[in-house]
Amino acid sequence: METIVLASRNRDKIKELRSTLAPLGITLKSSYDFPELEEVVEDRPTLKGNALKKARYVHGQTGLPALSDDTGLEVEALGGRPGVYSARYAGTSATYQDNVDKLLEELSGVEDKNRKAQFRTVVALVSEEGVQTFEGVCRGEIVTGQRGDGGFGYDPVFRPSGYEQTFGELDAGIKNEISHRAKAIARFYDWLERRA
Repeated sequence: METIVLASRNRDKIKELRSTLAPLGITLKSSYDFPELEEVVEDRPTLKGNALKKARYVHGQTGLPALSDDTGLEVEALGGRPGVYSARYAGTSATYQDNVDKLLEELSGVEDKNRKAQFRTVVALVSEEGVQTFEGVCRGEIVTGQRGDGGFGYDPVFRPSGYEQTFGELDAGIKNEISHRAKAIARFYDWLERRA
């Protein structure tokens, strides 16, 4: 597998995955390289369902192996929300800031010990050889205010277990080693190595 199309137009995600996949010697293209691709509506009730829907569509349109992921932030005190709705938690056209503001508002008054959360990513690969999925989880907690301006999305309010800094404060290299997406991609990498 020399070329894979990432079924995404999220520049932050493309950049992060490109740096994670570079050591594999794989050329990562994205939906930007195929302007004819339509935006896939993420309307499945699970992260796996959304990841598979996007990867199947892109593979069908390009004929190339297609990689897609869906990520959710699951907050214990909110019964697992925002979960599959993380990207549009504050509405369909919500910004990262809108989503963070809503999350912090919903957690106002919740004690530190009850702010446990996890990021969960499901990566789907669809190719001529079939379908594979890989999952990665990063546990931590939601801090009471935004810290750091690195990363994207909920990164400034998520502090991974074992670290004092949020994802927004951590060096990108460290985040890429411990993140939910990195763990899912590592499983994908292991799968590729077993096939070699």
